[in-house]
Amino acid sequence: MNLNKRLVVVGGGPAGHAAASLAARKGVHVTVVEREILGGAAHLWDCVPSKTMIATGGAVSFTERLSGMGLENRDAEVDVAALTSRIEGIKNRLSSDVETLLVSQGVRILRGTATLVDRFHVRVALGDGSEEVIETDDILISTGSRPRIPDFVQPDGDRILTTRDCYPPKIFPESVTIVGSGVTGVEFAHMFESFGSKVTLVVSRQQVLPGKDPEVAAVLEDTFLARGVRLFKGARATAIERTDNGVRVVCDDGRVSETTHAVLAIGSIPNTEGLGLEEIGVDTDGGYIVINRHCQSSIENIYAAGDVSGKLPLSSVASMQGRKVAEQVVGGPKGPHRHLDYDKAASAIFTEPEIADVGLAEAEAFASGRKIRVTKVPFSSTAKALINNDSRGFVKIISDPATGEVLGGSIVGRHAAELISVIALAVTANLKVTDIEESLLVHPALAEALSEAAD
Repeated sequence: MNLNKRLVVVGGGPAGHAAASLAARKGVHVTVVEREILGGAAHLWDCVPSKTMIATGGAVSFTERLSGMGLENRDAEVDVAALTSRIEGIKNRLSSDVETLLVSQGVRILRGTATLVDRFHVRVALGDGSEEVIETDDILISTGSRPRIPDFVQPDGDRILTTRDCYPPKIFPESVTIVGSGVTGVEFAHMFESFGSKVTLVVSRQQVLPGKDPEVAAVLEDTFLARGVRLFKGARATAIERTDNGVRVVCDDGRVSETTHAVLAIGSIPNTEGLGLEEIGVDTDGGYIVINRHCQSSIENIYAAGDVSGKLPLSSVASMQGRKVAEQVVGGPKGPHRHLDYDKAASAIFTEPEIADVGLAEAEAFASGRKIRVTKVPFSSTAKALINNDSRGFVKIISDPATGEVLGGSIVGRHAAELISVIALAVTANLKVTDIEESLLVHPALAEALSEAAD
């Protein structure tokens, strides 16, 4: 199929390559402009390396529980060179897979930096110093984000680190202060602790994971404290200084953390500067591109997806946005379809135990005065958790007491990121708790807790 339509995608991360791939399959002439790495910098320089290290740290933690599996305990030592090779291998494989797929679909890939000339032209400064101006019908901005750096500190890549400075690992710090207790902060606290570092976590609120279910956050806090992580609750870092032996993190309440390293995990900022958005009239808010439900900006043929859209900063959301953009470019979806509902996006936190949630939160429902039914089942009631020698955590399902419709849920425990998919599907498809309860699930399996929670 050849639609004689042209699409320029600026940024080849999850949103960009998903849009490019689907649009190309539908007959659109697609050009992708990428200045860093195909597959996305935030995805392949942040998400994938951190999850790889967390997985290795999880293997180390498992060796501490071998006696509970009827085995003799064995100490595991990290081979830094092998771990580095593993991280690089996964990153390069994923990036190469994206390029191979796009090339096979006839997508043109340009390595360079793009600037919008007007709504139908994009100027690309190529790596060899030359320039090319591309005429197009539609433009997708999917340039991603980068770690936010506060004004009071300047990372040096040695002792004061951004998240991207942490991998591939040069060394594992003897001790580390993590500034920020959101998703990234708690994942890094878990990761470094599993590798033997003494960890201090600066928590600006009165619980880790602000905005998440307090019961879920409490489980993680208890785990951290049991493993020796220090929590500076209600403290905000105001200065980070180099010392003879490391760093000194000063908080606004007078507390001080002295460790060998410090890691900044306080969010991200969109990569929208230098694109020419303001010059051509694309509306932004705090650097993020304002979009409608079709991911269109204030100029209808210019789209935004992924982190630059200011929606949920999740690769899964970015990919779905990219697919929706491709559908819109070719005239909109054909047949029944759903608009993106960001409130129904599943998310996970790769700590130990794992945490995942989707849909309506219990605290949110109570705050709004909505009547809900909450059912909670501990994993300790399932045979599989006992077989795994890991009965931590629970499944919680939130439903409408009148209709039985599944509104949301939270899972804390082993494989939570996988198990949440069942509840996510139920929330998206407006299923009822009886649909889960009456499904014939595997035994023994952790998923049986889902069926019990739906009862």
